[in-house]
Amino acid sequence: MRFTAGGSTTRSWQPTAAGADTTDLHFWLQWRVAVCGLWVLCCVVAAAYLIWRHEGPGAHRRPGGAVKERRNRRPDGLLYDDEAWRPCLRDIHPAWLLAYRLVSFFVLFSLLIVIVISDGGSIFYYYTQWTFMLVTIYFGLATALSIYGCSKFANWNAVAAATDTELGPYAAHGAGNKPTANEEDDGTREIAGFWGYLLQIIYQTNAGAVMLTDCVFWFIIFPFLTVKDYSMNFLLIGMHSVNAVFLLGEASLNSLRFPWFRIAYFFLWTALYVVFQWIVHASTPIWWPYPFLDLSANLAPLWYFAVAFMQLPCYVIFRLVMNLKRNLLSKHFSGSTVVRD
Repeated sequence: MRFTAGGSTTRSWQPTAAGADTTDLHFWLQWRVAVCGLWVLCCVVAAAYLIWRHEGPGAHRRPGGAVKERRNRRPDGLLYDDEAWRPCLRDIHPAWLLAYRLVSFFVLFSLLIVIVISDGGSIFYYYTQWTFMLVTIYFGLATALSIYGCSKFANWNAVAAATDTELGPYAAHGAGNKPTANEEDDGTREIAGFWGYLLQIIYQTNAGAVMLTDCVFWFIIFPFLTVKDYSMNFLLIGMHSVNAVFLLGEASLNSLRFPWFRIAYFFLWTALYVVFQWIVHASTPIWWPYPFLDLSANLAPLWYFAVAFMQLPCYVIFRLVMNLKRNLLSKHFSGSTVVRD
């Protein structure tokens, strides 16, 4: 994957073209393709089952669905409206999270434009750019929801102030208070709508995808492939760093939960990219963006299985980060935290 500056008339970041003719029907009838297709199908089926069983506020009512293990615990898939825009601590104003999201979106979007201008739309042939674009979309949507949340938060403050003024010194404790996000479901908190759930899904998809792209880049491409098909520069290295930095910063500030079952959307995202590559190669003879996606290689089934398996530890890494965050908040800010499982 080359992003080098120079006067060449060809795209310098394109790897060597594959030798096999991928437009030939016989190519797709090989046993290696069937085995690789089986790995992808298994990921899709597993993802579909997890989504059906756990997703949405009513998932616990489905046959075999998630149940509340103890009284007063909400279903794993339930998301409240204010969790999309509240920081993890009550003492932090939502405007700070809005500012972080806005800056992140501006930086990522600007970098994406620079890359497109520099190398053209063909960069979206890579999983890295797919993920980078998804992270950018996340921060754009998160910024919009934070603007909505700040407006709602200001209205709550105005109502609380008006109530205190009206009742004066005889105001009952709790009267006119704005809702608090650290309370468990008491039947009064507003459940998130479509955009809130979409934000949560993109967030957890990015968590796994960013870890996967950066791990593949730093542990496979960077040490083993740079001398063969790839060359590095500051822009390329930055792309595989800034996305993780901004996402980890977001994870440290927001109050979104991280239920394990939404790894399903990460599975679907990766499978969608693989199927996209297969469709492109079936239509035109073109190079493979990553050597381990080449179906003509003898070790292709092993590579596909390895990448499919890598999704698990990549997702677990981010899950551990979220657990660390929750433990630190519970230990040092137990009276102010709004992040609870």
